Amino acid sequence: MKILCIDGGGIRGVFAVAILQAIEKEYKQPISNLFDMLAGTSTGSIVAASAVVNIDMEDVQDSYIKYGGKIFKKQSPFGFLKSVYSDRYLRHYIQEAFGDITLHDIEKPLLIPTVDVTHGNPFVHRTNYGEAKKQNDHSIKLWDAVLSSCSAPVFFPPNNVNNHYLAIDGGLWANNPSLVCITEAQNHFEMDLASIQIMSIGTGLQRIDFSIETKKEWGVNKWLPFHLPSMRMKPKLLDLALHLSSESVTYHCQHLLKENYLRINEDLGQEVPFDAPEYVEFLIELGNQTYQKHKDEIASFLNKEISS
Repeated sequence: MKILCIDGGGIRGVFAVAILQAIEKEYKQPISNLFDMLAGTSTGSIVAASAVVNIDMEDVQDSYIKYGGKIFKKQSPFGFLKSVYSDRYLRHYIQEAFGDITLHDIEKPLLIPTVDVTHGNPFVHRTNYGEAKKQNDHSIKLWDAVLSSCSAPVFFPPNNVNNHYLAIDGGLWANNPSLVCITEAQNHFEMDLASIQIMSIGTGLQRIDFSIETKKEWGVNKWLPFHLPSMRMKPKLLDLALHLSSESVTYHCQHLLKENYLRINEDLGQEVPFDAPEYVEFLIELGNQTYQKHKDEIASFLNKEISS
């Protein structure tokens, strides 16, 4: 079983999109055709869901460019009384992309991790396949599941899912959804580890500056620094948490799957906040360079036959 997993990371998701766009051009077919299962968390859920419904990665990249600045336009510098960003444009983009498609309409396996914050539980939205058909949320629209996974706390409001519960960013527990997919492949598809092959695409390796200083004040401003004159609160603590979540999962999956786990990521060389659309062109170029760097490994992954 070949699986594609895409990390969360806000605007940095365009890095993964650039890699997938290069793969589509190289193999002259939609990404979805190359994998048996797809999964994405937060911004990765936008990319994975787009692939499942056969939206060209070139169009996804154009959307990141078009909507990035609008989505990350602050409504509050602090997020004390309301979220830093409204979900107006994020919701509009996702609704426009996926329309009235429900989870029930999709038979291709797609996993979207979220958090049911009302009940304090991790949650995975699944499309309409196999044992997952027993899941009782298939009437939920695809855009609703994606918006839930993208709703980073403090920065976006929780997503109200049919007045049943509030949902927030799946990156809080599965920013790299690879382990979720291993569990799904074993439990629902009865695959052993030797039959599972995962290509995992990150959103860039962060260099978050927590330098040692003579001052010992480690209050809110160290973890969520507020900068003048931009009037922007940098999401350092959340970016750090997402980075650590992804890299810890990568470590475990590399030991579990060994050569059947292909992790594609690249050092950003600097701190690139997930809410900084001014880095889009840089991220696209880095994605293209990363594809060329891993081109042979990707070809080997896609051409490799594994037992089922």
